[in-house]
Amino acid sequence: MSWIAVLLIGWAVADLTHSVRPVRIVPEATGAVVAVLVGLLAGLTEPLDVLALVVIAGLVVAWGQTVTHGFAHRIPVWVPLLVLGGGLASAVLFSGAAGQAGGAWGAWLEGSGLPALAALDPDRALLLVGAFLVQLSTGNVIVRLVLAATGTADPDEHGSIEADPSVVRLKGGRLLGPMERVFILALALAGQITAASIVVAAKGLLRFPELSSRGEQERIHQLTEYFLVGSFISWLVALGSLVLLSV
Repeated sequence: MSWIAVLLIGWAVADLTHSVRPVRIVPEATGAVVAVLVGLLAGLTEPLDVLALVVIAGLVVAWGQTVTHGFAHRIPVWVPLLVLGGGLASAVLFSGAAGQAGGAWGAWLEGSGLPALAALDPDRALLLVGAFLVQLSTGNVIVRLVLAATGTADPDEHGSIEADPSVVRLKGGRLLGPMERVFILALALAGQITAASIVVAAKGLLRFPELSSRGEQERIHQLTEYFLVGSFISWLVALGSLVLLSV
């Protein structure tokens, strides 16, 4: 479990860094360094753990590079999705060999003075950090990659219909997506599945007037497809994180 957590943290930090400072190689290098440091602070210092941290650092760099090249159309956009799926599957497959998290991380949890943190297993606490960080930026990247790979694009920007400058575009998706995923994951972890379902339903209701007011029937269909595919992938990111936390 500790290797999965470190990998998620590395990917999340790389994507968050890119959203703030999209300088060549800096985001993925930052993510790789943070992943290794987090692993060492969590007491993953056995030879096998150190080897795993090196592999994780390589996966973080590979993710950042393939995402950059994929969006620049230098490689197929499914390549970073392959890196993501392959890296995560490998981490899950070999998770049984991972060392138990502890070290400075475990000591901080115990000495935090907060009963909720002190009671947490260091492995689970580390995975919680990674899961929630992934919702903030990596989730958006995954959604964009899937939309690009399936050819599902916002017709107001990339579609076959010429964009009308007078049309008010759908806004706030890059902010609403992370907020929605965090809410869904937090509510699901708290056992409030019904409340999480309400969040999902509310998004559809709030978007409906925008989707139905576009005028052109073809644009309505394209926007509906764009909205549904993007929303379902976004929800799957949150639900996938929940599955990892439930293992």
